[in-house]
Amino acid sequence: MSKKNRKKIESKSIRSINKNVRSSTRKLKPILRSIVGKKVDKAIRDLTFSDKRISKDIKKTISSAVSNAENNFQYNIDNLFIKEAYCGKQIVMKRFRPRAKGRASPIIKPYSNLTIILAEKQKEKVEKR
Repeated sequence: MSKKNRKKIESKSIRSINKNVRSSTRKLKPILRSIVGKKVDKAIRDLTFSDKRISKDIKKTISSAVSNAENNFQYNIDNLFIKEAYCGKQIVMKRFRPRAKGRASPIIKPYSNLTIILAEKQKEKVEKR
């Protein structure tokens, strides 16, 4: 596949990136797996009623991607679905907690990058014979 064809494919998808999300990738991945392939309104509904604290940040990122699609590319919101959702590691803050006998134990505070990619669902043409 040439570079020109790749650019055409990538231009049809809408991307929103949220950097420095205060959660580990281990906690983000199950939530992201559950929303991939769903329509945007259903994914936002599921995240609204989720018990996880981090679902608010994911919902904000999806809303940002939807507004990008509407304002920048004039896509219809009803046809959008979540094509990809993934996260990656960011910085890790290291802190120490005092323990007995003059020792210290580490506290690791991980951050993550969150990427949501939306695409527009094309209506399939059914040919009648």
